[in-house]
Amino acid sequence: MNTSSRISPQAKAWIITGPTSGIGRRAALEMAPHGTLVLVGRDPGRLHEVENEINARPGGHAVSVVCDFADLESVRRAAVHIVALGLPIAGLLNNAGISPAQAVQTAQGWDLAFTTNHLGPFVFTEALIPHLPDGANVVFTCSAVEDPERKPAVAAGFRGARYVSAEASLRGEWLPGGASMPGLDAYATSKQCNLATVFAFARETPRLRFNAVEPGFNPGTGLSRDANAAVRFLLKYVTAPLAPFVKYWSTPKLAGRMIAKVLTDESGSTGVYYDETGRPMLGSVQIRDAEFSDRVVAETRALLADISSQAS
Repeated sequence: MNTSSRISPQAKAWIITGPTSGIGRRAALEMAPHGTLVLVGRDPGRLHEVENEINARPGGHAVSVVCDFADLESVRRAAVHIVALGLPIAGLLNNAGISPAQAVQTAQGWDLAFTTNHLGPFVFTEALIPHLPDGANVVFTCSAVEDPERKPAVAAGFRGARYVSAEASLRGEWLPGGASMPGLDAYATSKQCNLATVFAFARETPRLRFNAVEPGFNPGTGLSRDANAAVRFLLKYVTAPLAPFVKYWSTPKLAGRMIAKVLTDESGSTGVYYDETGRPMLGSVQIRDAEFSDRVVAETRALLADISSQAS
């Protein structure tokens, strides 16, 4: 699927979520020469560190917007704030995410990974879509662990996405036969929902572009922050140096460079899933079914409408 870009090459702005560490930070630094960056994250101090680093560069310009993607009201406020900035948005990178090993809940009793990784970015993107110019590129950082046939993911303990429904996912309920650690099912399912969003939105809104990236396995990034100290040490200092030499692995620097290339691509491609090298790839058999991705999006919208009605 393709649509031509009609964004002026001058004065572009780019929204990047989760820019304070790992892949997101590297992507932000790679994007710095391409225009104004809107850095969106939950930690004001760390946001300002990245903002200051970019603003210190010749021609660099960044602004920060605080947002907790586990808090849907915070997400809506952040979207309103960004719209009010009046910037010429050329693209959005939905990169913020977490990967807890165990089941973790929000203050509302919702599954934290599903809320942070899927619901928050979904609400954020839908709030911004009416304000994005034709040809704007919306990119989601996804993960091949959603595919039960992905051998490296299976070796790491994943059993693919275990989607039942959006409502069940909110409760942290997954199809049986999943991983020994429930956090892995939550992460894989939330990442599959990201992919479903990309594919469904690309069909729904052809005036914009929606694409997905698989950044490769990046040992030692912020996603492993919930692991114990020994595992974090092993990932950061033992396995991370090997990443450039192992198939399907990558580093934040390489992944950030690849993501920046996809985000700034002017070919007009939409509905494409890119691997860690920037080449188109296939997702799981399930996610390739258009009816499934449309169902995920429809159920997500119905769930969010129900949540809003209960809150009012």
